[in-house]
Amino acid sequence: MRGVVFDGRRAEVVDDLDVREPDPGEVRVAVAAAGLCHSDLSVVDGTIPFPVPVVLGHEGAGVVEAVGAGVGHVRPGDHVALSTLANCGTCADCDRGRPTMCRRAIGRPTRPFTRGERGVFQFAANSAFAERTVVKAVQAVRIPKDIPLTSAALIGCGVLTGVGAVLNRARVDRGDSVVVIGAGGIGLNVVQGARIAGATRIVAVDANPEKETVARRFGATHFLTSVDGVRDILPAGADHAFECVGRVELIRQAVDLLDRRGQAVLLGVPAATAEASFLVSSLYLDKSILGCRYGSSRPQRDIAVYADLYREGRLLLDELVTATYPVEDFAKAAQDAGEGRVARAVLTF
Repeated sequence: MRGVVFDGRRAEVVDDLDVREPDPGEVRVAVAAAGLCHSDLSVVDGTIPFPVPVVLGHEGAGVVEAVGAGVGHVRPGDHVALSTLANCGTCADCDRGRPTMCRRAIGRPTRPFTRGERGVFQFAANSAFAERTVVKAVQAVRIPKDIPLTSAALIGCGVLTGVGAVLNRARVDRGDSVVVIGAGGIGLNVVQGARIAGATRIVAVDANPEKETVARRFGATHFLTSVDGVRDILPAGADHAFECVGRVELIRQAVDLLDRRGQAVLLGVPAATAEASFLVSSLYLDKSILGCRYGSSRPQRDIAVYADLYREGRLLLDELVTATYPVEDFAKAAQDAGEGRVARAVLTF
């Protein structure tokens, strides 16, 4: 079968990939579409270290082909969106409703794929850039069949991370003010999460002025090409500032833009060794800097909620899909995404 494999030097489309049958508690999914996220590109450029060879992709949707013993919530033929969260479901964090903190879901790559006799790693417990993948049952969330799979593919990372950061981590409230630094795939989902939460002033900041139209479509009330004008809109500062790019100087700017009791939420991923600085004295008015893993999501619950919001017209998905590419055109999709020409590129099988 076809898939995108990174061997440590380059990522290429191969056609000699195999995936094993699902074990108990697992599901095999025929992937229909997969979003190309900057995290995939970050593996290729070394920002995110990962063992190789690896099948890339972590944001996908498809159709269940087979289930292992003990799986009852999905069955062959069901449409599913895939999450990256392979949590155990039995530890203290899972029991408290914090599956993103499950230690069994972090840093335990497996090798369900093979090329010839060599095992190939799975990225983010998902590997959606393959015609078929095997995931833990908890990662496959049934969705209504009337949701296009090219749109549903984007729920599993961009929506869960961006909208989840607003609703679950920052808990933006009605009437709050929000600044979103970076209007890419994650940033646009933060913008629409703020709109859904009832924020009244939502300032999107991106160096590319061509992103203004789409940012406003998702709910931005203001658009700037730098943070310099934020104080003209929010003289006292913002209740919430989300950094969605992953640059330490922008993290500092997010902190500096906060009002009293404001929160800076970090979603962008800089290099693993990156360090950021801020004025300690600036935090004593009850300001906070919050890390956020995967939108502090509970995928089995949240994906179903987002699917309902999409069907009601309140959550935008189709508008995120700015370009689709057959998997054979992965190199072109990666170039367009890396250069910021598309909000979200979607690979199709």
